[in-house]
Amino acid sequence: MAYPDKLWQETPLIRSIHISSLLGCDAYLKLENLQPSQSFKYRGVSHFAQNVLRIHGPDAHLVIASSGNAGIAAACAANILHLMCTVFLPYGVSQATIDFMRKEGAKIDIGGEYYHHALQRAQAAVAAEAKAVMVPGYDHPLVWEGHASMVHEMRHQLPDGVKPDAIFCSVGGGGLAGGIIEGCKAVGWDDVPLVTAETHGSNCFYQSLALNESPFSGSVSSRILPEGISAKYSEEHNVTLAHLSKLTSRATSLGAIYPSGAVVRKALDRSGDVRSFCVPDEMTMQTALSFAEDHKMLVELACAAALSPAYNPPLFRKLVPGTGKRTTVVFVVCGGSKISLADMEEYKGIIASEVAASKEWTVAGGCPRGLQCTQSRNLGNVLQVKLEIHLFRESDTAMWCGEFGEFTGSAVGTEVSMSREVVCRERAPLTSGRT
Repeated sequence: MAYPDKLWQETPLIRSIHISSLLGCDAYLKLENLQPSQSFKYRGVSHFAQNVLRIHGPDAHLVIASSGNAGIAAACAANILHLMCTVFLPYGVSQATIDFMRKEGAKIDIGGEYYHHALQRAQAAVAAEAKAVMVPGYDHPLVWEGHASMVHEMRHQLPDGVKPDAIFCSVGGGGLAGGIIEGCKAVGWDDVPLVTAETHGSNCFYQSLALNESPFSGSVSSRILPEGISAKYSEEHNVTLAHLSKLTSRATSLGAIYPSGAVVRKALDRSGDVRSFCVPDEMTMQTALSFAEDHKMLVELACAAALSPAYNPPLFRKLVPGTGKRTTVVFVVCGGSKISLADMEEYKGIIASEVAASKEWTVAGGCPRGLQCTQSRNLGNVLQVKLEIHLFRESDTAMWCGEFGEFTGSAVGTEVSMSREVVCRERAPLTSGRT
């Protein structure tokens, strides 16, 4: 039986008039939510599955551990390739996601609290069956190669001669970031900054960048770790990786407890910046609501994390400083199945409660020279934001001191304005995390 050279679809790259107007730049959306599996995962996973078929033949059994989206991608690819597929899931995956996989013909095995528990069970199953092949969710060169194809598409979809000033993407284990880094290298965009987004409670990539020698972090010998995070040295990749003891974010698609060591190494070695930031779940909820209102598309919280600077101009300007010319950026709308109309209604209620209760939000961001935090608090019916800065190096203390200024944007019907209050403070000395 003949199969196509690739299973994934070339997705549209559209200029968003809404985001472009708000940010004062040319903002493009790479719509990976339109893949057959509804997420970018289909690129890398289907590419790997096709390689399995070539090497192992039609009797191969695809086995994957997933919290949802990679499992759907494997099930979709296996269905087209007529391969057997079993998806190992942790508890808590929605019935709609499970039903999606079953419609594609996959067998489902559920157990364990987190992704890594599902991974352990999947590895045991592969060890017990000769024809079983483990499908990596994010940590494999073939997966990165598949994901890299979206950068090749961006290159010919952007106007002639236009190179982006930054590419925004969400990151969990690092598969998408690894693919974008490889794709940028292949098309001559290695100098294009990559801006990676996570949520608090799932930010193993952000913490790992901060644990390694780079312009982002300074000296490795001066690290502290937040509670619940340990550091382990990977001799294979010569990087120190942050390991989360638990995941507390609702953006469960970002639910890796540690990132790919190879991708962290790629991020540290590339000539262009990798700028990492993390936002609270509530900000991703607000972003998902604003994005749906503007673009009539639902995106899950993991995807909305990368879109959050699109609806927060001061944060965007810190992550992509102006150069005096018209800026062009690409936001990867990575997609994902973990969203519903009922979820969106819940998010509206949560944001309204946050505003009414004067809750504070914190955004942490690692730019080329330090770590900054943005806090927002509600004053009456106006959500105000102040900048509080935490820096890794004493010499950087004055780097971000200054005014953000004021802006007004959409916050589910609530006016948002920036406070001019800026607080700078040093970070306590740290110790190295190699264990």
